[in-house]
Amino acid sequence: MELTNMIIAPINALMATTSHKYSPLGNDEPTSASGGRDTTGQHHRNRRALKFTMAAAALLTLGYVTTLFLRGAHATTNPCDTPEDGFQCNAATTHSWGQYSPFFSVPSELDASVPAGCHLTFAQILSRHGARDPTASKTASYNASIVKIHNTVTAYGAGYEFIKDYQYTLGADQLTALGQEQMVNSGIKFYNRYKALASKSLPFVRASGQDRVVQSAQNFTQGLNQALLADRKCRAPANTTMLVIPEAAGVNNTMNHNLCTAFESGKYSTVGSTAQAAFAAVFTTPIAARLATNLPGMTFSASAVVSFMDLCPFNTVASPTGALSPFCGLFTPAEWADYDYYQTLGKWYGYGPGNPLGPTQGVGYVNELIARLTRTPVNDSTSTNSTLDGSAATFPLERALYADFSHDNDMTGVLGALGVYAATKPLSTAARQSPAETGGYAASWTVPFGARIYVEKMVCGGGGSAEEMVRVLVNDRVVPLVGCNADALGRCALGKFVDSLAFARAGGLWSQCFV
Repeated sequence: MELTNMIIAPINALMATTSHKYSPLGNDEPTSASGGRDTTGQHHRNRRALKFTMAAAALLTLGYVTTLFLRGAHATTNPCDTPEDGFQCNAATTHSWGQYSPFFSVPSELDASVPAGCHLTFAQILSRHGARDPTASKTASYNASIVKIHNTVTAYGAGYEFIKDYQYTLGADQLTALGQEQMVNSGIKFYNRYKALASKSLPFVRASGQDRVVQSAQNFTQGLNQALLADRKCRAPANTTMLVIPEAAGVNNTMNHNLCTAFESGKYSTVGSTAQAAFAAVFTTPIAARLATNLPGMTFSASAVVSFMDLCPFNTVASPTGALSPFCGLFTPAEWADYDYYQTLGKWYGYGPGNPLGPTQGVGYVNELIARLTRTPVNDSTSTNSTLDGSAATFPLERALYADFSHDNDMTGVLGALGVYAATKPLSTAARQSPAETGGYAASWTVPFGARIYVEKMVCGGGGSAEEMVRVLVNDRVVPLVGCNADALGRCALGKFVDSLAFARAGGLWSQCFV
């Protein structure tokens, strides 16, 4: 796609002048063949990885008016994916696919609108990329499974007949048309929510350097500009800039975990897969028996059941029309709830609070957030890039709006470092727990395709001395802040909010990364 080449080509040219060769690395593939985290070429054994110079990142001029391939050529025509609601069709199923769920607006117990008498002074989005094809290794595995079924199965049970003629055509790693559309709609929604701030200052945009993340950032700005032009009914505004930070071994990038050895390849790298395996043994057994009955000649292990279920979300988000894949109807709503919980365990114990070093992976980003909220220099010795963060060109502090783009695993670590789910008890690996039982934590509720975390700062009342308040929304759900005397609206005073982030300000458990 031409837009991606425009972004990536300058990075490759710059990278050729440095000691680090740029190579896009996967971030959504949590495990290796041995069950641990796949970290080939991703970690650096030195406690302080080599600081990335200005030549190793690209600060790119980003024209807001671009050509974009979208389903039907319009960003808001699909009723399943609107700026207001996200992917809502077949919600009982599509909202239960863990991190493979298309974005949807999560119901909020607290009013998510700006409170009366308050006005926003700051907003930041941390977003996952839009819906994509499977990663390269998984797409090869899925294809091999379909070939094996075609070569082995002797009959197809009722409802399974479509598999006889099914041909695997999914690609690898790239955004789907739906994924592009999700990000355009995200930009529209961001503008509509923060138009008072956007009318004064366009957001400063950063993207972690994998193709689908950079494309997602571009699609987002396309949508933001579309909404801005519709609102202002005027010509396009001036260009803005996007900072792209490559995902390469040894590169300090707070939007891409890859530096902490104990987390990437040490004893904590298999915590998530171990938790998932325990629960898979609980919920996949009856499914495996049913699949074997309807696809005679095949046997299904626990992991094979999960992979077979994966074909539902990936075929759905790749559909040109957004139609629900027939693979989805092979499983009951309860089984999809179990699948969602299986994926939730992978995030919680693999990258989140359930992993001893999970939240530490998000410390650098949280310290950058503190710098932006307080307009003070970044104070961090973990994954931050001192060269980039020390420059006003690549880390401005005076903006009212910021937009960062990353992956689900990195966002999970950031949520852990923020402590917003600190009140959630360790998740059971023996029985499914609902989001109501986990304090709102679920992979589908936190890091679906197109996920977004908003951090807002606001001033309330007419007095000029009123302290700013901070609030966090995860996919439109207000998450009441913990440890800072949150008010009835889930907000904390800025000073107390920063104080509550002592774990991040102290560097988390970064010293344990290289033991």
